[in-house]
Amino acid sequence: MEANVLGFVALAAGLIIGLGAVGACIGIGIMGSKYLEASARQPELMNALQTKMFLLAGLIDAAFLIGVSIAMIFAFANPFVS
Repeated sequence: MEANVLGFVALAAGLIIGLGAVGACIGIGIMGSKYLEASARQPELMNALQTKMFLLAGLIDAAFLIGVSIAMIFAFANPFVS
């Protein structure tokens, strides 16, 4: 029974990390394209937009790293396995 639970934990950790990475990549890609579009329309706002873009990139990466840390907690200090 314990081997079955460990297999599901490994699968869940892989899904958490994989889907989090895909979501972060898509989010940063969309944000970067919108930044380029906005800075092409109004070049005088480029500095303000760049600051906000880097702030949002950090928040998107932070959300992904929180998911990775939760997956690592389940992988190495699993509360479901006695």
